[in-house]
Amino acid sequence: MEFDTGAAAWMLMSASLVLLMTPGLAFFYGGMVRSRSVLNMMMMSFGAMAVIGVIYVLWGWSMSYGSTVLGLFGNPFDQFGLVGTIQDDTGAWLPGVGAYPQIIDVAFQVTFAIITTALISGAIADRVKFGSWMLFVPLWVTLAYFPMAHMVWGGGLLSGSEDGIAAKIFGVVDEAAAVAPVDFAGGTVVHINAGIAGLVLALLIGKRKGFGTEPMRPHNLPFVMLGAALLWFGWFGFNAGSAFAADGAAGLAWVNTTSATAAAILGWLLVEKIRDGHATSLGAASGIVAGLVAITPAAGVLNPVTSLILGAVSGACCAMAVGLKYRFGYDDSLDVVGVHLVGGLVGTVGIGFLASEGGLFFGDGVKLLVIQVVIALVAILVSAIVTGVIGFGIKKTIGWRVSEEAEVGGIDLAEHGEQAYETIGSGRVIREA
Repeated sequence: MEFDTGAAAWMLMSASLVLLMTPGLAFFYGGMVRSRSVLNMMMMSFGAMAVIGVIYVLWGWSMSYGSTVLGLFGNPFDQFGLVGTIQDDTGAWLPGVGAYPQIIDVAFQVTFAIITTALISGAIADRVKFGSWMLFVPLWVTLAYFPMAHMVWGGGLLSGSEDGIAAKIFGVVDEAAAVAPVDFAGGTVVHINAGIAGLVLALLIGKRKGFGTEPMRPHNLPFVMLGAALLWFGWFGFNAGSAFAADGAAGLAWVNTTSATAAAILGWLLVEKIRDGHATSLGAASGIVAGLVAITPAAGVLNPVTSLILGAVSGACCAMAVGLKYRFGYDDSLDVVGVHLVGGLVGTVGIGFLASEGGLFFGDGVKLLVIQVVIALVAILVSAIVTGVIGFGIKKTIGWRVSEEAEVGGIDLAEHGEQAYETIGSGRVIREA
């Protein structure tokens, strides 16, 4: 097969952009926590990069895209260590999804696994052992992320396969579901999956000391803004790269991503202004992420105008949703639930209303909407159960929480033997206000 070097270059660049998102997330989350926890927060993202970068090569790709086991996950031994993934017996490169070698697909997909898992860390900031997080990462990505990727993108139960749930509901046409679910770049696989995992862990681990009674403001808003900028930049690889070619579909995804994100900023800031009297920098940064999350599953099936609608709705909904933790008493430290779970649901279900083909508002009936709701609910259920089992197991063995002394005095020093901020010369730590 003759490969397109332009497509190969585009996908390698997209993979690099998505990989950049995780250090961007480290800045975003690092700025949102208190100064005594910033290094720990950033290390959770870098730790996820390290662990998943290893196990994806060993069994992650195979579990995501190997031969199916009951439509739930790929056989981990099918392509263990990427055997049979890179070249054939003659030494020729095996083809990928697009007009490029399959090894580039591996490069692209590992970055999704990394960022998805790292997202969860924001829900449990300021209170967990680094070692417990580093145990959770390989367990969760193996038992939750890889199976979800297989179910949605690898031909499993949540795909358009003739054996999938969608085919069972509305039948089969030409050996595929008559009404196929849409997840262009990761609404269910990434955001709903990580969002519900964050909620389960926040409930299981419990609240930070002083939650609801002490101020827990972001210690470095410029870090937050920088992180949001890096996430937005990297997200073009996330969404436009999911077209698997440098073509019109990638261009549409790029424009839709920008449109939805811009509208989400405005939607979030409008809610803030009406509710609180101020449009904040934290709100603008959070609105960026809310828009990016919502457009992720829909980037290839909406037009730029409907993307504006989806983004504005997501920005407003997420701005309101981040306050639910105070009403219901769960401590989602950095609003993973309010932004990623809610934004992921808005985007996934919104496809059923706004998709240019199949959307309710375009006169195509409710079938796609029904399918989108079903796959979102199944994703929530699967992720919640798996995360609950893993989280409970860690809680009952090595435990999740640092000591009260470490939590109050600073996780950075207790867990890593370092502190982010010290006065020059005296060695005295600069305390938070």
